[in-house]
Amino acid sequence: MAKRFSRNVRPRRITEEPYRINLLIRASEVRLVGENTDQGVYKIDQARRMADEQGLDLVEIVPNAKPPVCRVVDYSKFKYEQKKKQKELKAKQQKTVIKEIRFGPQTDDHDFNFKMKHAQNFLKENSKVKAYVHFHGRQIVFKNQGYELLNRFIEQLDDVGKPEAPPRLEGKRLTVILSPNKK
Repeated sequence: MAKRFSRNVRPRRITEEPYRINLLIRASEVRLVGENTDQGVYKIDQARRMADEQGLDLVEIVPNAKPPVCRVVDYSKFKYEQKKKQKELKAKQQKTVIKEIRFGPQTDDHDFNFKMKHAQNFLKENSKVKAYVHFHGRQIVFKNQGYELLNRFIEQLDDVGKPEAPPRLEGKRLTVILSPNKK
């Protein structure tokens, strides 16, 4: 009788291990390091035997070295510690957030001040601010007004942020990115 498979069953994913262990290590000699072993260069059979005697695994840590560097550890515990380290590093990374502020070439003073206060708050929160003037249709004729507007914006925010580059015209957008001042 043929086996029937349900369409709802997903095949298991086979995850490739990041490190070679025990019999998967291909080198003839390895350099052993670790707390509970004598450090040095050993034949692979001798290194496996030393790991076996302790009831632990031989894990290849640096495969590109000559000879490869191995450690005698409990592999599941080693993988857990590696994941934990990766998670800590990821948590310490700082994510850059870019907030956008849009102007028109004839933006009024009240609107300008309102948007400038928002930009100040964004920069105080350590976010970058991308300010741009968008020109519609024939408004591109007033690009000088756009440059004046962005230069005034940069001057007003001088105490909390500085531009990464001068304002740049890209198509119908005049753009500048401000990053917060380092304290």
